[in-house]
Amino acid sequence: MKRNLYILTLFSLGFAACEQIDELTKFEIDYDTSITIPSTTGLNLPLDILTPDVSSNAESSFAINDTRKDLVEEIRLKKLELTIREPKNADFSFLKSINIYIKAEGLPKEKIAWHDDVSANSGSKLSLETTGVDLKEYIKQDEFSLITEVVTDEALSTDYTIDAHTVFGVNAKILGI
Repeated sequence: MKRNLYILTLFSLGFAACEQIDELTKFEIDYDTSITIPSTTGLNLPLDILTPDVSSNAESSFAINDTRKDLVEEIRLKKLELTIREPKNADFSFLKSINIYIKAEGLPKEKIAWHDDVSANSGSKLSLETTGVDLKEYIKQDEFSLITEVVTDEALSTDYTIDAHTVFGVNAKILGI
């Protein structure tokens, strides 16, 4: 009986140590970009908007976290938050829905976040739902772009400039561990 308790204790300690080491191999990469939604007259029609290419700087983020591109196991979008920069005091009530896709050279367009049925009381910040798909091949590229598909439920008389803040969770092996 004591032997079984001893083995169980050793197993528990070993498992806890492995979990702590696994946590050391996880880190986040943040990217910020802006989206401009042009003034429109059409309603309830999807409009695709390209963002400027985002330089991933993934190599330097990996190096800071003691890993390399080839040791990355997965990268998932944890958070995508939109904030209206212009016009001042505007809110997201003009939106009916929004979908965000990621695109990189040689890779297909992949949906990464969305928000359907945007509330009329949404304010100037909007958090999107994320898909949870593995995006390591996109983030490991030198550049990627975000494609925003919006459907508005009211006409816009002015362009809207929106800041997009993304947080990607990276799970990697630390120098081969």
